Amino acid sequence: MPSITRGIQGFAATALIGAGVAFSAPSQALPIGECIAPADPGGGWDFTCRSVGKLLLDLELVDSPVQVTNMPGGVGAVAFANVESNRADDSDLLVATSTVGVTQIAQGKYPGGADTMRWLAMLGTDVGVILVDDDSEYESLEQLLDTMVEDPGALSIAGSSGAGGWDHIRALMLAKEAGMPTDQIGSLRWVQFDGGGPAVTQMMGGHVDVVSTDLGEIAGFIESGDVRVLAVLSEEPLPEPFDELPTAASQGYDVAGYNWRGFYTGGEVSDADYAAMVEDLQALYDSDEWKGVAQQNGLVPLWRGGEEFDAFVRESIDEVEAISREIGVIQ
Repeated sequence: MPSITRGIQGFAATALIGAGVAFSAPSQALPIGECIAPADPGGGWDFTCRSVGKLLLDLELVDSPVQVTNMPGGVGAVAFANVESNRADDSDLLVATSTVGVTQIAQGKYPGGADTMRWLAMLGTDVGVILVDDDSEYESLEQLLDTMVEDPGALSIAGSSGAGGWDHIRALMLAKEAGMPTDQIGSLRWVQFDGGGPAVTQMMGGHVDVVSTDLGEIAGFIESGDVRVLAVLSEEPLPEPFDELPTAASQGYDVAGYNWRGFYTGGEVSDADYAAMVEDLQALYDSDEWKGVAQQNGLVPLWRGGEEFDAFVRESIDEVEAISREIGVIQ
């Protein structure tokens, strides 16, 4: 299993016993006032902005509602470029990001690189899920992977990232673990939609066969019984209410695929303002209210903030780049 997934698992264990980064609060920092979600309403980044923005107000960490600005385009590249060009020193601005965004950076799809922004914190991690329609012929992950390996072009697989994005990479990692030769991985048919929800809706309509996405984006479909989950890509079973979903590891496939949720801000934000934003996010993370929101949406609470998060992001970029080269996504 790639070390990035082992690192996330280790971080989660540490976070759950209270690890964090301490900052002294500056006296004149502006409160967080805006959160950019680099996607249309309804997806994971939109959820991250709206849930965190609401809790910042509910917990009285800000005095007025946090504005949520949807800025879709380029799987986060449009927002990244906008902040770099126009908002680099805005000390009240959060931008939602995740493993998906870091994957784009690792593959050279964002302008600039990790040094362009200041990386604030992660508050939780979503988990990858492989699912089919509730009346699909595939009853198990093994059945699905057997078909993928024997006839790579037979199935259409969908997710919310483009070819080579994190949803796609997770499906490729499973195919490789199941025995598919590297030179055949490019034969898998991948279809991109603007979010896990639209991908599932198209699958239910018979337009695609399988969806690879994040649990948090499609939890409602699982609860309604409209889909069949063949695997969650976590090393351990999930907490309730998803504790009965089978993991890929429990079925003999040593693959995990986590999608942490967090924030960055502009690269020219001062040290004092940066520290104040990290402190506010950690106060939110430490609240019972955040733990409840995370559980309801299939997230495992997970904290990394400040310099520690910055180091993690850089390590993740290096590792995703290596994975992408191994499976032939980039040369």
